[in-house]
Amino acid sequence: MFQNHVMSQDAAITDGDSNATVNGAQSVTTREGQSASTHREDSGLLRSLGKRQLLLGLALLVATLALYHPVSRSQFLSFDDDRYVTANPQVRDGLHSGLLSWAFTTFEQANWHPLTWLSHALDCQLFQLNPAGHHYTNLLFHVANALLLFLVLQWFSGYTGRSLMVAALFAVHPLNVESVAWVAERKNVLCMFFCLLAIGAYGWYVRKPGIGRYAAVAVLVAMSLMSKPMAVTLPMLLLVLDYWPLGRMRFANSAESENGPGGAPFVKNPVAFGKLCLEKVPLLALSAGSAIVTMIAQRAGGAVLSAAEHSPLLRIENAVRSYGVYLKKAIWPSSLAALYPYPHEVPFWQVALSAAFLILITWAVLKYRDQRYLAAGWFWFLGTMVPMIGLVQVGNQSMADRYAYLPMIGIFILVVWTTAEWASIRRGWETYAAGVGILVLIGFSIATRAQLKYWHDDESLWAHALEVTRDNCVAENNFGVVLMKQNRRDEAVAHFRTAEAIEPKDPTSQLNLGVYAQEQGDLRQAAARYEWVLQLATDTQLRGTAYANLGPIYFGFHDYPRAQRSIESAMQLHRIYPRFFLYLGLIAEKNGDWKAAAQHFASLAGAEPTDVAYLLLSRALAQDGDSARAGRAEQLARQISTDFQKTQQTTDQLMLQ
Repeated sequence: MFQNHVMSQDAAITDGDSNATVNGAQSVTTREGQSASTHREDSGLLRSLGKRQLLLGLALLVATLALYHPVSRSQFLSFDDDRYVTANPQVRDGLHSGLLSWAFTTFEQANWHPLTWLSHALDCQLFQLNPAGHHYTNLLFHVANALLLFLVLQWFSGYTGRSLMVAALFAVHPLNVESVAWVAERKNVLCMFFCLLAIGAYGWYVRKPGIGRYAAVAVLVAMSLMSKPMAVTLPMLLLVLDYWPLGRMRFANSAESENGPGGAPFVKNPVAFGKLCLEKVPLLALSAGSAIVTMIAQRAGGAVLSAAEHSPLLRIENAVRSYGVYLKKAIWPSSLAALYPYPHEVPFWQVALSAAFLILITWAVLKYRDQRYLAAGWFWFLGTMVPMIGLVQVGNQSMADRYAYLPMIGIFILVVWTTAEWASIRRGWETYAAGVGILVLIGFSIATRAQLKYWHDDESLWAHALEVTRDNCVAENNFGVVLMKQNRRDEAVAHFRTAEAIEPKDPTSQLNLGVYAQEQGDLRQAAARYEWVLQLATDTQLRGTAYANLGPIYFGFHDYPRAQRSIESAMQLHRIYPRFFLYLGLIAEKNGDWKAAAQHFASLAGAEPTDVAYLLLSRALAQDGDSARAGRAEQLARQISTDFQKTQQTTDQLMLQ
């Protein structure tokens, strides 16, 4: 009823084997000490790895599993986990005959992500509603993503230590806790998994272009889009990778291919920029199709906010500020919350400072464009963040930690490669850089362990959100719901009223205040609150709950037409409770429609086969002239009842309402 997320020195930052010094002069060598002229035409993602890389990958796997293991003790949250799993009958029933059709046609939760639905259903098939299994699946996808990131970067760039450091930062950074510890964010880790597979397949295609290999890339891009639409920028990200580290991009003043200082070219012959863009057109078509379907789904689900709620200027200001905040949290990940409230206004100095910082970094990476990893990392971050930055506002958050899951890799690449290059030209500094890298990983790991505790349960999550944010309407509502479940109603209603004061037109707080009034017996106020919810809410779950609560109230007021309309509206919005059939049957009886009454009471008996349900059915059938069925229904009522006289009295009272 209530609504409302010890590493070796050369493996840390620098690669001791990427440059060799002979008699004080540097001679350029490649990845694992091979000549720069050597081109491994037939090498692949796994074939290029040696024993050292495999051991490092295994260390990364074990360290990530150990760091995140406490997530297996976390509970389901009432923040979307119910909508995606625990209260979703299509998913909760596991693998069934109608699942595939439903998953590919539903716009539930204002999204189209069929592979995500199938993933959740498979978990329910395997683990039922044991949260440990669902959480561990998220963790396994995160571990796989860290490994894939390491393997792909190492294959593309040839640098083992740098690639490992980027993957390790991705694996342990506290910003990624939300994506791993929140079951409802399966779509994030699943989408990243297919994104990285698509990038790996793209490297396979680049080695030997062909229709079959391109088709494999396209299929994986489509699978990432069917997991979460954040992958719409993936075709452009492949273009960034063409620039660096693949070195495929040829400009008018250069015919050379490169993938960084000390690295052998990934391809022999670079390709003109225009041809590379043309190559991405089929993939861009997939992204465009996904974007259109996503906008339809989000508008149908009421997730897209109108300009009246957040003006275009405010959205731009928030987007610019958010870029700066994401960078700040990447460096110093403090005050992380499940939801950051959308501001009513953004201070000008914050927008100006963030804009200046973005412009300065963009100028720097363009100025030093001979160091291609700078531009590649920076535009990876800027570009992949665009769909989530809020120019088209979906939901009521100003930003979210989960949105940084893919974009932040670009920042990790920029920082790690820059640090490694800086240290490599200063004798002895490689050791210091490696030491600093290890300390950073340890610090982030400690912060991640602390953040995991907040995602253990609803109370911890929302208590922490209230501590680290201000004017957080959603956190006030959700913490109030936690208190209501603990029967701390007076404390709960204080949070609901605070939420109402923050956002007077917030339908969730109005709904919760209506429920509180209904429990206190103030049905007039409750009905007024629910009607207000129906005027404010676009979310189908909120509207369905309001209608479901209004039906019994209007029935109690003897306003049978409005009671019937409310119940039928709730059922159309997938709020179907056994008591609805009772009310509809009684309303039909008041109207003298005994056939309809019998149908509703039959549905009631099917959902809840009680003695009262069968006796109501018996009486309706008798009034409709079906004495044979009436007799059988009464016989069932007598068999179930332990006190048939009391059953008759209860039935009489219901029919007299």
